[in-house]
Amino acid sequence: MKLFKRNKKEEAAVQTAASDGYHVGGLSLWGHSTISRCERKLYRELRKNVPIVDAAIGKIIRLVGGYRVICMDTAVQRELTDFLQQVRVNGCQRGVRRFLENHLDRLLTDGTAVGEMVLSGSGREIAALYNASLDDVVLSAEDDPFHVVCCVVQPSGEQVPVPYPDLLLISTLLTEDGQVYGTSVLRGMPFIGEVLRKIWQAIGMNWERVGNMRFVVSYHPNDNDRGFTKERAAQIASEWSKAMRSSEPHDFVSIGEVSVKGIGADMSMPDAQVPVRMLVEQLLSKLSIPPFLLGLSWSSTERMSAQQADMLTSELEYYRDQLDTVLRKICDCWLKLHGYRCDYHIEWDDINLQDEVEQARAALYRAQAQKLQRGDNRQGEGE
Repeated sequence: MKLFKRNKKEEAAVQTAASDGYHVGGLSLWGHSTISRCERKLYRELRKNVPIVDAAIGKIIRLVGGYRVICMDTAVQRELTDFLQQVRVNGCQRGVRRFLENHLDRLLTDGTAVGEMVLSGSGREIAALYNASLDDVVLSAEDDPFHVVCCVVQPSGEQVPVPYPDLLLISTLLTEDGQVYGTSVLRGMPFIGEVLRKIWQAIGMNWERVGNMRFVVSYHPNDNDRGFTKERAAQIASEWSKAMRSSEPHDFVSIGEVSVKGIGADMSMPDAQVPVRMLVEQLLSKLSIPPFLLGLSWSSTERMSAQQADMLTSELEYYRDQLDTVLRKICDCWLKLHGYRCDYHIEWDDINLQDEVEQARAALYRAQAQKLQRGDNRQGEGE
């Protein structure tokens, strides 16, 4: 027995979902090369194999922070807030903030993000928000470079434009001249990521060889033992293997001249700290993430960290502008569907807490100065 029943007719179909799992990647209708599915897969593999890249993108998404939509009408404010917090997103998420996080994740990774507002069956309510995959859609400009067309590829290979393009939420990052698709922030990183992977793989192999010691046991028989060389070598090998397999301290007793030498004991492990740091610095400079936010203690002064934090703040403000456009389109659509005509504005949470601390400290200093000034005035009046 189902506790909750959902009528499928209450929601319209998602326009940007591929039919029968068919995916496409290739040329746009306008004739310009799109970002291929192989390139998108490469960026995702980069995030999987280089954890610091994935951690940096996740940190950027979380640092963008939350927002508040403030309406002039209090009643509309309550309804809009409830919608923003409760609207269904994709399969099992709720809230516009989850949608924006997914949207920004795809925007940073692929350079282009496509979302959709899914209306109810009656067309009077936004029933859900959907993050589309670039493997399912193709963007093109056809004859008008200012009008982007979103097409869904059918199983037959035909590219069919979506019937309601006004419901789409498309964002691009650093779009090149004459192109429709944006540029991923990970462009240029796969080469560095491959070098890092080789270094880490070599470090692992070296530790398997050198860290787990292997030994060479050499037996040098004298003239009197040459007739029993084979038997004594087998006995020495058996006793040595027994000593190495024992979990308790075990003595090894041999006959004749026997030498034991560790394989690789006389070699030193190559120092990978300098080249790895150099490569990681290249990755973080592209993502504009200060190293100390990822647990890397590279900044020796507090002044350096403050400068890096200011640079990150400007980057986050840029990403907020991208999301602000998407959020406004969602709010405008919701207000029109409900017949409301009221002004609103979006307030984002403060990014740099250091500014708040400095402002609070300045207010304290002003209050102390005013208190001292009032004390001096009263003393002057008393005299």
